Amino acid sequence: MAATTAPVGATARIAPKKQTLEDAYSPPANFLEIDLSDPQTHGLAKKRYTDYEVRMKTNLPVFKLKESSVRRRYSEFEWLRGELERDSKIVVPPLPGKALKRQLPFRSDDGIFEDEFIEERRIALEQFINKVAGHPLAQNEKCLHMFLQEPILDKNYVPGKVRAT
Repeated sequence: MAATTAPVGATARIAPKKQTLEDAYSPPANFLEIDLSDPQTHGLAKKRYTDYEVRMKTNLPVFKLKESSVRRRYSEFEWLRGELERDSKIVVPPLPGKALKRQLPFRSDDGIFEDEFIEERRIALEQFINKVAGHPLAQNEKCLHMFLQEPILDKNYVPGKVRAT
């Protein structure tokens, strides 16, 4: 039986490239940054709600806009979660709770409209949208693109995938 020998070069390890300061501090190859800010409470009595500015910056080719800013309220985050659960193959993380106890009448405080609660919810919603949008399969869903980039959500849209242009 003849022994076969592979050429040494075919199995040699590739030498790692030294990282330069320019490489270390340059923008990443692909990035998607989403933050929630500027909570605003609107309306009176039972028509009262809080919305947040959702700002996105990206260089991912699948998004038609590289920067966008829209206002979203909690119920629209619920809509997005429901759409993703129904139409995509990903496990969608939970939203922060509805805070039903804070909505009871005859409270001595502002309930869900207290600054502390609004800030806690803002942080939790920001974590939610970053987890969802960071998932490669979710990035192809029309509902996510609408949520991040369209000023008004068209809840009668036709679900489907987005193609990179």
